Amino acid sequence: MKRSLLVSTLAALSLACGSSNPTTDEGTIPFEPKRPTPDAPAQVAAYTGSDADVLAAQKTYPTGLDVHRKLVMRTCSGTNGVCHNQKEYPDLHTAATFTAAIGAPCNVQSGSPEGVFDRCERLGDRFRFTEPSFREIEIGWFELVMGETPENVRPDAATPGLHLYLHDPVPVTQERIGATGTFIRNFVDDQGNVQALSFASYKTRWWILDDRRHLFAEVSEYQRDTVESLVATGIVQGDQNRNGVFGARIVGNTVPLINPGRPEESYLVARLRGYMGGQPVPGTRMPLANQPPNVQDMLALMCLIQGLDPQATQWNLSSAIDYNKCTYSADPSALSLAGTGDTWRGRVLPLLQSNCGGCHGGDSPQAGLNLLGTSDEVYSRLVLKPSLQNPALNLIQPGSLDKSYLYLKLTGDGSITGSRMPINPLNGNAALPDADRQSIENWIFVAGAAKN
Repeated sequence: MKRSLLVSTLAALSLACGSSNPTTDEGTIPFEPKRPTPDAPAQVAAYTGSDADVLAAQKTYPTGLDVHRKLVMRTCSGTNGVCHNQKEYPDLHTAATFTAAIGAPCNVQSGSPEGVFDRCERLGDRFRFTEPSFREIEIGWFELVMGETPENVRPDAATPGLHLYLHDPVPVTQERIGATGTFIRNFVDDQGNVQALSFASYKTRWWILDDRRHLFAEVSEYQRDTVESLVATGIVQGDQNRNGVFGARIVGNTVPLINPGRPEESYLVARLRGYMGGQPVPGTRMPLANQPPNVQDMLALMCLIQGLDPQATQWNLSSAIDYNKCTYSADPSALSLAGTGDTWRGRVLPLLQSNCGGCHGGDSPQAGLNLLGTSDEVYSRLVLKPSLQNPALNLIQPGSLDKSYLYLKLTGDGSITGSRMPINPLNGNAALPDADRQSIENWIFVAGAAKN
């Protein structure tokens, strides 16, 4: 009875699911799916020259997909959600998100004003008073100082309340007015037309301070939620780094994350190199937790970007990278992030910055050692200055390896406590390559740590 009941049940289920042919094989799909056919990758002539770096790069990174899988995933996004893997902008953890970085705005999630590059700034939102009415003025930056505004006290930059810093002075002669402040932003409608939208407003007493470019909005306790909601909308700041330069106003100044056809003006490349066009780029050199790209890595990335069509709107990363036409193939060694030779400026400083700047840089560097300052600043801190961990040893003692604390840390000398440097915070395996360590050794022992 039980077997008969099971057979009957299965037959009923088969009919309920639409099967009217008991001879049809299980799992057969009764239709042909229509799947898109990807474009065939473009073919290019292979590089047949003699440069070993170009040949190796061409073999390791024949396509843009290889650059993502073997370089970007290794250095930037393949760290289980840390760094650029869904949690930080830009998300680079898939080939699609890496492609989306082409032409995308840079530095939209800087963390601090000091980390913003002028060439990453966007046109700011605009501000005006409804009464008295005047033209809209671009917002440079804003700050909400927490706390309740004191009554009848002329504010300064530290007074609790909302501070707005504008590009132009407001045409208001009074020092204090009651008015509604309106915030305006441009947007593109569904017909492709640029429209202005008043996306927020705030009515309170306003102080007109300094050169009439600094507006202070009073915030009472009952207004706190309103102001916090306003700030949470994300006011776009035209001078986000607060240095007086409105980067987007300079024609041709703004750069994207990846600038098709122009690797030298791609923010992603600049964060690896630490500069763009000879201008230092704020922020810690990338990558933080992995070995910096070598010459072959950089050559592949630069040639990939140079080969992207700047007129296109979509890019196929499966296409072959044209190392034969890539201008960087003429001198790949110039792309080295670790420099050349055994000199301080040419080799040792860039080597230390690219390998160690992730931890020893920024506002709160590990062990108080900032390696991301100017050449003179870093040299003055290292040479003939004691280590904080072992004051009996200088960080660098010219002519003496066994008395140079930094060198002993780099080699993992048994006389020094703590981990060998540099360290990968993920797995601890990030010792300098022998050639890099040898250059530092030659600079200290042979060149006497000369400042050249």
